[in-house]
Amino acid sequence: MEKPNQDWTARVEELAHTRLSECYQCGKCTAGCPRGMIMDVPPARMMRAAQVGDILETARADSIWRCLSCLTCSARCPKSVNVSSVVDAFRQISIETNSMSPESAKIVEFQKAFLRNVRRNGRTNEVEMATDFEVRYFFRRFDVMNVINTGLLGTKMLKRGKMNFAIGSPVKDKDLVKRIFSKCDVKL
Repeated sequence: MEKPNQDWTARVEELAHTRLSECYQCGKCTAGCPRGMIMDVPPARMMRAAQVGDILETARADSIWRCLSCLTCSARCPKSVNVSSVVDAFRQISIETNSMSPESAKIVEFQKAFLRNVRRNGRTNEVEMATDFEVRYFFRRFDVMNVINTGLLGTKMLKRGKMNFAIGSPVKDKDLVKRIFSKCDVKL
């Protein structure tokens, strides 16, 4: 058995607030995961990678961004290991080391647009958020098809009354939203 990279293992444990050594690879996390069968690295393999310090390769996996965060993996663990938090730790490491696939980078950019929108307004404004995402994503990747597809989707949503152009008022207690973001130390 190879010697674990203690630095990376400790980093995952610190971010996830869970003990990786508690996992004994029973596989219940993967068996219960609604997306486990289609993941390139299922939850049990992520746990093993974290235990042996094989962090950077797993941080490149699309699975960490495809996870639904439904917490089924954590709920099914007989040792109460917080598997979902380990996935979140892999996400954070993936962002910090910039080791994600182009498709995953698109997901991350969308999540950042969502968080910027909530930080600014205290709630989401779909039109503003979509515009922010499309402009930033387009100028990073020059993905014209993404802009066209989003425009077509927006048209469908508008026809069905699912998109509101009226810019609503921000939440009343914007200081509360500011405190939440500063406590979470979110960097966008």
